[in-house]
Amino acid sequence: MLGPIFQREWVTVPRRGSHYLTRTAYLGGLWVIAVTAWLATLGWSRTATLGETARLGTFLFQMLGYVQLALILFFSALSCASAISREKDRRTFILLLMTDLRDYEIVLGKIMGSLLPMIVFQSVAIPFLLLLVLLGGVGFEQVFQLCVVLFGTAIAAGSLGALVALWRERTFQSLALTVLILLLYLLLVRGLGVLPAILPSIDAERIESVQQSLEPFLALAAVNDSLLYVETGFSPVYAFGFCMLGWAVFLNLFGMWRLRVWNPSGEPIIQREKVETPVEDESEEVSRTDMHAAPGAARPVRGNPILWREIFTRAYGRRPLLVKLAYAVVLALICYSALAPLVRGEPRVPFLAAYGLIPVGVLSLLLVTAQATTSITSERDTGALDLLLVTDLSPQEFIFGKLLGIAYNTKEYLIPPVLLVIVYAFFGTLATPPVGRSEMALSMNTTSVVCLVGCGFVLLVFGSVLGIHVALRSPNSQSAIIRALSTVFFLTVGTMICIALILINRQFEYQWGSFVFFLIAGVGGLWYVLSGDRPTGALTWASWFCPLGVLYAVMSVLVGRPGLQESSDPVIPSIVIIGAFGFAIAAMLIPLLSEFDVAMGRTSGGAD
Repeated sequence: MLGPIFQREWVTVPRRGSHYLTRTAYLGGLWVIAVTAWLATLGWSRTATLGETARLGTFLFQMLGYVQLALILFFSALSCASAISREKDRRTFILLLMTDLRDYEIVLGKIMGSLLPMIVFQSVAIPFLLLLVLLGGVGFEQVFQLCVVLFGTAIAAGSLGALVALWRERTFQSLALTVLILLLYLLLVRGLGVLPAILPSIDAERIESVQQSLEPFLALAAVNDSLLYVETGFSPVYAFGFCMLGWAVFLNLFGMWRLRVWNPSGEPIIQREKVETPVEDESEEVSRTDMHAAPGAARPVRGNPILWREIFTRAYGRRPLLVKLAYAVVLALICYSALAPLVRGEPRVPFLAAYGLIPVGVLSLLLVTAQATTSITSERDTGALDLLLVTDLSPQEFIFGKLLGIAYNTKEYLIPPVLLVIVYAFFGTLATPPVGRSEMALSMNTTSVVCLVGCGFVLLVFGSVLGIHVALRSPNSQSAIIRALSTVFFLTVGTMICIALILINRQFEYQWGSFVFFLIAGVGGLWYVLSGDRPTGALTWASWFCPLGVLYAVMSVLVGRPGLQESSDPVIPSIVIIGAFGFAIAAMLIPLLSEFDVAMGRTSGGAD
């Protein structure tokens, strides 16, 4: 029914070795989270009562639900967007349009083929979730409702990513707009909660029901509180499932309708070479060497040609202002939600600055990494990378031209986190001086600004170098994009999940086994992304330093001053972060600058 595109994925996905590896890692991660929660709440020292196991079952169900939902929302959208964008970059999407494939076979085949690994992951996790029913506190209906939320979210997010990729002609615009539209949707649905305060005539319970029908995380909260909806007989989870199915149908129908209107788009216009005709005046004869195929007047290239192309051409598609406008809207909504308590003078909660800095910083880091990765994958898929590598460009010109071009094209994403740090410092929320020492507030906030800006700069440079490093080493563009963005995702969100598990009861001695597993898994995953099939000693050490540095910094913030809910002095954690990620930058950058061909695997080392 879905055509040969989906049939190909259905047949080839189980043949890949990574299919079994990732499925095992996914179930293993869920099992480790469950064991960690058991050690954090009950431990092995005594026999748990029926009430304690029931509370553990409810807690595990909620935690695993949120972890799976965050993963499925992020990877479903990006997987579908990158699959279609890769076809466009390689100029093979036009070949699909030239075949006798129907529009629905192309659109639904690409979407369902990209979602197939995600669907497999969620399917193999169902028996694991059913085992939680044996602990008590969780019913079979709740497991079914959780599956409705996860599968509905995957289909809707994948349809959105595919629609954006069908619309835009460049990979970076597709990925960036997909992430930004997802965030904008979540923020707008959450923003509906302010309507009852503005318009008293609107029923607050009705708005809450609408939010639960549209927002996946609120729908998951309704699954956890399913007992509240026993009297009505209808949970908002099922309304959410119907809404997501409706969104998916609408997005896919719209994509099928506009498929051949949007595509092909941005194709190069190749002019035929003019034939020389004999003329009486030889001075009027046009030389073939003075002609060029591109329309319009020739533009002189000055300085580094790589940097010139990044700045003065449409290397990342037309209308890039659209992505920056979407980022500005999302940034404004995040800042309004985070800074409103400060402006209104409300009581300050612990770690107030994190509510604004973490989402803005992670979003900027994702966009910068996506820009860096697609700057190489787009060149490879169009065949331009091979042409660049046979020119007389030096590795320094190529790498630094790309890095400076990435910084120029992402300047709108680099400046807002710095401005937000300054705003928080102005309100005095970056550091809390000891009681009775208010004169220390200015110097402590100034120190925090310097440390945060320094760490942010190093992390953004790391994201840029990581994207180039992974893209040059991965022949598969979609795999390179997923690996680079997954590294940023797990270094941020994954670390926070790990810390939350460890700090459940603040008794680390009962959880050291799970902690070691999390650490080894993080180090191993980063080593696989950085090293691949060409490992080096420096990359191996960087794989250890970065997760340990992030873990130390986050723990210093959360438990820097136990009992006071205050972070420790930011200088030492900043030095650790800058040192760890600075070493990782050097480990990736030095081989590219000194032994470019060997680092890319095009030639072997002297020892061979």
